[in-house]
Amino acid sequence: MAIDSERNRFSARAARYARVGAQMGGVAARMGAARLMGGDNPASAAALRAALGGLKGPLMKVAQLMATIPDLLPPEFAEELQKLQSDAPPMGASFVKRRMQAELGADWRDRFAEFDLRPTAAASLGQVHRATAHDGELLACKLQYPDMSSAVEADISQLQMLFAVHRQFNPIIDTQEAAREIAERVREELDYKRESKHAALYALMLKGADNVRVPGVRNELSTGRLLTLEWLEGRKLLDFKQADQETRNRIAVAMFRAWWHPFSQFGVIHGDPHLGNYTVFETDGAAAGINLLDYGCIRIFPPRFVQGVVDLYEGLRTSDEARIVHAYETWGFRGLRRDVIETLNIWARFIYGPILDDRVRTVANGVPPGQYGRREMMQVHAALKDKGPVRIPQEFVFMDRAAIGLGAVFLHLDAKLNFYQLFHEAFGGDQVSADAIAGRQSQALATVGLG
Repeated sequence: MAIDSERNRFSARAARYARVGAQMGGVAARMGAARLMGGDNPASAAALRAALGGLKGPLMKVAQLMATIPDLLPPEFAEELQKLQSDAPPMGASFVKRRMQAELGADWRDRFAEFDLRPTAAASLGQVHRATAHDGELLACKLQYPDMSSAVEADISQLQMLFAVHRQFNPIIDTQEAAREIAERVREELDYKRESKHAALYALMLKGADNVRVPGVRNELSTGRLLTLEWLEGRKLLDFKQADQETRNRIAVAMFRAWWHPFSQFGVIHGDPHLGNYTVFETDGAAAGINLLDYGCIRIFPPRFVQGVVDLYEGLRTSDEARIVHAYETWGFRGLRRDVIETLNIWARFIYGPILDDRVRTVANGVPPGQYGRREMMQVHAALKDKGPVRIPQEFVFMDRAAIGLGAVFLHLDAKLNFYQLFHEAFGGDQVSADAIAGRQSQALATVGLG
């Protein structure tokens, strides 16, 4: 059944507008009050998280994204939104039966040897069920909730209220392109056929990586709103926070490779750093690597963007101002004055810090996890306050978010690694060829049907 066969029904959309609108109206009022009062408002911020957390659907996911954009929300609101998890109350057995019949037909139960009607996980757009194929393979069936297309469009429209409030209070960050990027990526996550191709793409890009596992796709048991993947056994990443240093480092190296190799060689990133998207697999009772479980939020960049990442790295490493400016312009920043460039470099040196430092270290390098990045954010905020808004390019949004999310994983693990060395290994040396990336990317996308 094609994904667009589920109509974006007016009735469902209208109902969503009503529910979300009531919540968002209060959110906007609280945000405005916080801006006008100029102080913290923790009670209102906590109420905001509670309101958004009670709405099943994409709004929770979008809210988490918003919390990562500097100055979009008052600090106390952003802090509360970052606590949001994409867990939602699961839907019952009768719901599951109806949804599975809608996707695979009246005989859907006959397509599986076993199917557990109780979900193993429930998230913002759907829930996951464990099943067994007739050939004995264990499966993970990701089933989308009904009317998600309506929910996405309603939520995105209502979010404009928050962006409008933001624009009225002298923002230092112009979020127009960021808002467009968020909307496009969330809409893509509705298409499970596309997600199945993303999974196939990662299997291709990470072929030969023995410390990263990608689930196989069962296309005969998948549709636009049902994705059936190989079940990968693993433990939660946070289960290893108290493991020995060697184990934590091993997991961190696997995470680094899973993220940086596809980007450096193919211009592709996994854009959702949620810890629930990874588990750790073990061999002979010891942690051996990571399972990548979710492929909804994948960003495919033009090769020039990857070149920009390398140019900024080399520019910062060698204090080459012209190369730094060229990198920002390659990413889509426009009309940058020298003082604005110097301010952007504060954040760039923070993000690039671990890979510029040729020694074994932690990501935070002695900074308490709760303070990591806060000093740099405050410096950027203060420096840009009187310089007028800086427009964040659309392509930059998920790159920055994913990099911060990856850093958070290393913080949780307290990994001690030579990130400089790992970065250079990922890129195969100090230089990268945009033409070579374009060739690999084009071939890989065509192979999995994304070309």
